[in-house]
Amino acid sequence: MNRDYWQLFTSFFKIGAFTFGGGWAMISVIEKEIVDRHGWIEREEFLDLLAIAQSMPGILAVNIATAIGDKIGGMKGSIVASLGTILPSFLIILAIAIFLTPETIKNNRVLSAIFMGIRPAVVALIIAPVVTSAKAARLTIKTVWIPLVVALMISLNLGVVSNPIIYIILGGMGGYLFWAIGRRKLDKTGKA
Repeated sequence: MNRDYWQLFTSFFKIGAFTFGGGWAMISVIEKEIVDRHGWIEREEFLDLLAIAQSMPGILAVNIATAIGDKIGGMKGSIVASLGTILPSFLIILAIAIFLTPETIKNNRVLSAIFMGIRPAVVALIIAPVVTSAKAARLTIKTVWIPLVVALMISLNLGVVSNPIIYIILGGMGGYLFWAIGRRKLDKTGKA
């Protein structure tokens, strides 16, 4: 196996194996691995990739792995990185299904305590990338209301206005309008 493919596989296998709590809990680990450790993409590019991966159907970590794999090794890189991300979860779930039942976990005080201890750690793992993303997005006092309002609207579960797709579309339209208005002002002043 080519060294790039092996590096992709092992990096995403590690991400898949040692992060708990789903996509958002994995973001800080993914960022450290692909931006800081390997330098496969820049931090701002990671933020854009994160927005795209979150907007697409499927598992966040797999979407990111597929994009990074494609950048590093084309179609084969995408497959290798995606397999690296998926394989640990598959093996862990297979082992749990073979050896543990919900009753076993519920009735075992040690396992119950372990899972109760993991819950607060997962919350911290989710908060860390939110803070990092806010910094990378250059949120200011003028713009911080946008993610707060969107999070509130989604969490209130008010039917159609709780659908995240609406906010993705509105965000894209708002970004385009902001760019178009800035472009129009630039054209009027005659400065390039």
